[in-house]
Amino acid sequence: MKELSEGDRAPAFKELGENKGKTIVLYFYPKDNTPGCTTEACELRDAHKQITNKDAVVLGVSPDSTESHEKFSTKFDLPFTLVPDEDHKLCAAYGVWKEKSMYGRKYMGVERTTFIIGADGTIRKIFHKVKPAGHAEEVLAAI
Repeated sequence: MKELSEGDRAPAFKELGENKGKTIVLYFYPKDNTPGCTTEACELRDAHKQITNKDAVVLGVSPDSTESHEKFSTKFDLPFTLVPDEDHKLCAAYGVWKEKSMYGRKYMGVERTTFIIGADGTIRKIFHKVKPAGHAEEVLAAI
């Protein structure tokens, strides 16, 4: 699969279609209830009003189940949709399902990445290998 670039058409999925005509902040993260993912989600939660004031919506995607997303969302009062991707199809379509390495062990996982998708469905900005702390500010500056 070719790597997506700014200017490419965003791969379609149900929640993207439901928000047609709006700017989408589509962020991929590895796992619910882990330190970095919680930091990222809570920063986006805290910036949510500013994001929606720019006629944008936030969608979070991870390989977790719907049930896991519901618990995570409730626990941290997240005001945006978390999309389950248990079969990794959406992560693969966006090129974020990659081989990773921890303590010398290789495994497949989500590379934390955020896509800003314009109202016309094209990718306007890609943030690769996102650092969770401070990311919401980067997102706000890009939309």
